[in-house]
Amino acid sequence: MTTVTANTKADYAAFLLRVTMGIFFLVHACVKIFIFTPAGTVAFFSSLGVPGILAYPIIALEVVGGIALVLGYYGRYLAIPLALDLAGAIVLVHGKAGFGFTNPHGGWEYLALWIVALIAVFLLGDGAYALKREPLNK
Repeated sequence: MTTVTANTKADYAAFLLRVTMGIFFLVHACVKIFIFTPAGTVAFFSSLGVPGILAYPIIALEVVGGIALVLGYYGRYLAIPLALDLAGAIVLVHGKAGFGFTNPHGGWEYLALWIVALIAVFLLGDGAYALKREPLNK
């Protein structure tokens, strides 16, 4: 038997953070798909010395992870791989541009904040309105 309890302010905060992170990742993936194109993303990865073929699983992670976060369906568990995706972007692309995201070629400030928010999603859980909700104490 499942016990239903009222949502707390923390549940609503987790919901807001989870959905926002999911939408951001869907937009991030759409840029790779529709603006840079998958072929352009492969070429960009290759220019960084990363095997270009890795562009496809990264795009898939961002789409699936974004959807999972928006829906609250195992989103908290995809938050960590998504944070690692962003850490890779800091190491390979944005780190050398310095801290400020407004620096030429964008610094790592925005990505670091995004990583912290994803870790918070993982720690808080999916929150209110999640399709697959687990207690916060897990």
